[in-house]
Amino acid sequence: MGKRMSIGRDEILHVARLAELAVDEADLDRLVAQLNGIVDYVARLDQVPVDGAADLFLPGPREVALREDVPGSVPLARPPAAFAPEFADGFFLVPRLGAMEES
Repeated sequence: MGKRMSIGRDEILHVARLAELAVDEADLDRLVAQLNGIVDYVARLDQVPVDGAADLFLPGPREVALREDVPGSVPLARPPAAFAPEFADGFFLVPRLGAMEES
């Protein structure tokens, strides 16, 4: 792992100046701590294995078996034409809006 990055008061004031934000002196220490916490968390993400060696996270007990993931469509109980007001050639037919009429 490389050199640990840290954010100080000067960096926060510099970014605040660039963003034209006013930062109270009383808030600086809290902002430094919060931003360094974020930087530390992101640095820990570099330690996560990306080669598939990490266990897959599944909520619940490990004994619960998952169903096989089979792509495909689920058949409808009724065809669309049975519940559509107007249906022709695989399309729902809707009335034309007056705003869409050509002048």
